[in-house]
Amino acid sequence: HSFSNMATVDESARKCSTPGCENAVTSNLACPKCKELGLSNFFCSQDCFKKNYAAHKQVHTLAKQVIAASGVQHRKTPPRDGVSCPLDAPAEVKLSLPDWAKDFSFNGSLRPTLYSPKRTVPANIRRPDYADHFAGISESERRDKANHNNIRIYTSKELDGEYGLRHACKMGREVLDEAGKALRPGVTTDEIDRVVHEASIERDCYPSPLNYFNFPKSVCTSVNEVICHGIPDYREIQDGDIVNIDVTTYNRGGYHGDLNETFCVGKVDDDGKRVVKTSFDCLAAALALVKPGTLYRDLGTAIHKVASANKCSVVRTYCGHGIGSLFHTIPNVPHYHKNKAKGTMKAGHVFTVEPMINLKGPGDYTWGDNWTAVTTDGARSAQFEHTVLVTETGCEILTARENEPVMTWNEDLISR
Repeated sequence: HSFSNMATVDESARKCSTPGCENAVTSNLACPKCKELGLSNFFCSQDCFKKNYAAHKQVHTLAKQVIAASGVQHRKTPPRDGVSCPLDAPAEVKLSLPDWAKDFSFNGSLRPTLYSPKRTVPANIRRPDYADHFAGISESERRDKANHNNIRIYTSKELDGEYGLRHACKMGREVLDEAGKALRPGVTTDEIDRVVHEASIERDCYPSPLNYFNFPKSVCTSVNEVICHGIPDYREIQDGDIVNIDVTTYNRGGYHGDLNETFCVGKVDDDGKRVVKTSFDCLAAALALVKPGTLYRDLGTAIHKVASANKCSVVRTYCGHGIGSLFHTIPNVPHYHKNKAKGTMKAGHVFTVEPMINLKGPGDYTWGDNWTAVTTDGARSAQFEHTVLVTETGCEILTARENEPVMTWNEDLISR
């Protein structure tokens, strides 16, 4: 995956960058042009790389556009970037394919459209370190990764302060609830992004996804076969879609709170409902194990059992992660059976669990926008996520719905 991603990527499951190729990457066979552009695309073999090179070249074009677009523009009309257009552009322009998609081979039926220009955050809002970095890199995360620290134990002062971690999680919950209220057939995911952006600012929070490794929007919206990291655009939500909304808010105290839910819009078929409920039940089963002494690697087994019993599969590429002062840190929390995650839970650990559950096979690949992760077979995928705190006796869901300390399934709450 070319950019570091919002749900942590499991390095041990690194796959070939050729779309649809499921082979694992066993050597550091990288595209030299990508290297020059600061991207890391690896391939399973020289042969595979050569065969796909005509299509792969689009990645270079996109990267050059991103680099050019991040330069200072001294003109009133921003140059055409091939991915966005103004809100008042004609419908046929807004609904046109981005440049990268014109020769891209899609496995499912969903197609991207253009998206709106970058939304701004007022200067009085506290910003994470990556917000103004030209490549969206978090230096604090980089340092943290280099130091291989122990998993952080949060104190009650850090958790319970006026703008502590608990507050950041509560703000995230409120923002997701606002986004959920706005969701219905005919609404664009761009409109959901506007709601999230404004609701975050109203709560004195920065929307954490914005500019993280140059992610262009304030929320991830993942529709139907999109597993995660969908970019909000001008496509209207259809009756029968399943839509995941993934919100992270960064508060005045410098903490992130991260959660997501999948909603059923209009009349969703039985398979759609099954994958959504299974993903909810998978998260609930994992959270039931959270307490001091539990091994992080054991969550994957509980998730696997629930998914298998419902004839669904678990995505292996993306993981839960430690969170707090940093958007992503240790522990790494894989969701699949027999994973090799390190670490034992202790009171004061804070992390996300966010199993991505597919209706058919577990395979994933990434669209040419370098973000949108989709199922290889085009079947639908669903996900729920919470940020949790390990307590002396078990687990506290910091991003819980009001009056729902233990996850409780209620179809009405996710139906639109």
